[in-house]
Amino acid sequence: MTSWTRCSFGGTEGEALMPDNGEYRVYLGAYTGVESAADGIRLAIAGADGALRCTESVAETADPSFLAVAPDGATLFAVSELQAGRVIAFSVRADGTLGEINSQPSLGAAPCHLSVHPSGKYLLTANYGSGNLVVHPIDAGGVLREPCHVVQHSGSGPNPQRQEGPHAHQVLADPSGRYVVAVDLGTDSVYVYDFDLDGGHLMIKHEVPLRAGAGPRHLAFHPDAERAYVINELASSITEFGYDAATGALEPGRTLSTLPPDYGRPNLAAELVVTPDGRFVFGSNRGHDSIAVFRADSSDGEFRLIDIRPAVVAEPRHIALSPNGRVLFAAGQRSNNVQAFGIADNGELTPLREPVPTPSPVCILPAA
Repeated sequence: MTSWTRCSFGGTEGEALMPDNGEYRVYLGAYTGVESAADGIRLAIAGADGALRCTESVAETADPSFLAVAPDGATLFAVSELQAGRVIAFSVRADGTLGEINSQPSLGAAPCHLSVHPSGKYLLTANYGSGNLVVHPIDAGGVLREPCHVVQHSGSGPNPQRQEGPHAHQVLADPSGRYVVAVDLGTDSVYVYDFDLDGGHLMIKHEVPLRAGAGPRHLAFHPDAERAYVINELASSITEFGYDAATGALEPGRTLSTLPPDYGRPNLAAELVVTPDGRFVFGSNRGHDSIAVFRADSSDGEFRLIDIRPAVVAEPRHIALSPNGRVLFAAGQRSNNVQAFGIADNGELTPLREPVPTPSPVCILPAA
């Protein structure tokens, strides 16, 4: 049986004080079902080198499997990934603990991703089970209002277990906030929407198909806003796109595997991140339990795989970068821990201390 270590963040046991200079908070989302010891959202403290100290619960809520923070850092939002899905707003207190403000229905099943529009005026949510997108206005103080718009995807893919219908897996604004991009694993498509900032409405602009059966999961923009990358869960690959910020058009480029060529066992790719300097793209593998390292700025201009490193944790469902982009965190859903890695100038990953125990982590949100 796993034992969970209680923390002291510099005060009394379980008290999460404001981090010291050079330290920052890391919020952890989790699954809280009957097989999990998690009870909601936990908080860890990362040292100046990125190494984590152990975690404490700061909000009890059901299946907070994805988290996002408002641009001003005052409000944290979480999905409740249930059949009758909800999205929840929390105030971020001075000591890092969370206080629930209110919640709203996600108007769909199993919401698995959310993001805050750069304006701070809207929360965007992707419902995996029902394959739809929902927009909630955000009032002063982080209060969520009733949904103002819903978009339903349609279609399917060749995988009968995972692509019998639409499964919206991510929704986020582009760097300018003019367009909103949604990734649908079930329809093998990326959708680009015009976004009406006044009314919060989404209007379809482009539908970009990927290879049948690829199962696109998440997208990340390059800092130059001229490129984007999509990790394909079912194909265990990453596709590079050119991005036209003026029109929202995505142009597919190279697709590269996240796995060694001789690996023949089951694997599901999960998350990808791009470093703030734009030099590297990291993608996680569940099954191979590794982190694939890609070079985005090779001298010949080619996007290329340069390394595959053990994730240390089992089933790394989510990875995230520290605020300065020098540390990579990997959440081990099956091993019940989180590992921090230092990122060298050549992209090499080096584990920082031992993994930190925490129950069923599936989302990592570093917060400055």
